[in-house]
Amino acid sequence: MIEGRARSEPRAVRIALTSIALAFLFFFLILPLAAVFVEALRAGIAAYAGALTEPETLHAIGLTLLIAAIALPFNILFGVAAAWAIAKFEFRGKSLLITLIDLPFAVSPVVAGLLFILLFGAQGYFGHWLQAHDVKIVFAIPGMVLATLFVTVPFVARELIPLMQEQGRDEEEAAISLGASGWQMFMRVTVPNIKWSLLYGVILANARAMGEFGAVSVVSGHIRGETNTLPLHVEIFYNEYNMVGAFAAASVLALLALVTLAAKSVVEWRMRVETEMLSAGLSPEKGS
Repeated sequence: MIEGRARSEPRAVRIALTSIALAFLFFFLILPLAAVFVEALRAGIAAYAGALTEPETLHAIGLTLLIAAIALPFNILFGVAAAWAIAKFEFRGKSLLITLIDLPFAVSPVVAGLLFILLFGAQGYFGHWLQAHDVKIVFAIPGMVLATLFVTVPFVARELIPLMQEQGRDEEEAAISLGASGWQMFMRVTVPNIKWSLLYGVILANARAMGEFGAVSVVSGHIRGETNTLPLHVEIFYNEYNMVGAFAAASVLALLALVTLAAKSVVEWRMRVETEMLSAGLSPEKGS
């Protein structure tokens, strides 16, 4: 009945709601993205290419990709382990673990960065020991990786937990009862069942890792050519009124965002197709 009422809404209402949604998308998504590329190319292709090939810009791009590449395996490992524990077992502290996974969503990234300064800075709790052993955490890549991990850690786990709870333990228990080892059960039963949700969570975590500003900004020290990721590099160029360089670097982030959006759409489509096939009693692998 609700579906019938929705379809019977006056045509003018449907047009008005659709127009509002499209206008919102245009002014708050499409127009800003277009403005980034227009400003980046305002001085011409040669200036744009020159801005992107500056050593500091190339270093910022490489550092951004490096930090994301280091953080993602830890996100996958923690996300799968946490989701497995929460979905498959009952134990004391389960609610606390779920709360801790959601903590980065509630804490400001800047506050997270300050916490790492408090722990590993020169005057922090472990600062004297780190200095005595010549170990650099803050104002160096390790601190930036830790800050990135803090803000990205919920994404994989949060995608997997509801799916694994819905799937239950029957298939894994059946595989074990048939003689499969723990690793065989995980690779042949668990991974195929969670692969698309896992990939979806990885895509979201990677997007956040490459675009993170607040936490990384606090622990990086803004050392040019050493600890500037691409978002920090954009800020420095903009503050120096180097608009071509700032918007050229921003265009790279915009392109990465578009690639992420395309990958996200593909994964969502594939998840939807497999769900429909399973509900129809078909095999996603064989299509029959």
